[in-house]
Amino acid sequence: EVQLVESGGGLVQAGGSLRLSCAASGFTWDDHAIGWFRQAPGKEREGVSCFRSSDGSTLYADSVKGRFTISSDNAKNTVYLQMNSLKDEDTAVYYCAAVAATMTLAPYEYDYWGQGTQVTVSS
Repeated sequence: EVQLVESGGGLVQAGGSLRLSCAASGFTWDDHAIGWFRQAPGKEREGVSCFRSSDGSTLYADSVKGRFTISSDNAKNTVYLQMNSLKDEDTAVYYCAAVAATMTLAPYEYDYWGQGTQVTVSS
């Protein structure tokens, strides 16, 4: 059974930092890419960042470049999203998801999803 479990969300002041974790199981780690997505109330789900363990490739949305960093602990099948310089507009439910091989920030490409973790940035 495929499982993706997010953790690390919470309430933070603008300008602060949070680190999200996504623990994955039930599929071949090296054959998949892990993406982070977010969805704010009334808005569509958008891609934030993506990581592929087979070659260490990363991808970021323009809105988070220079502020967010994606990384992994391959021994733990876990992907992290370090979020710095957080802004009000980063407030959303953050999801991690897995897709076979493809590096993409398009939500419809992803096969497996976690339940999400809330990130709230207060000004």
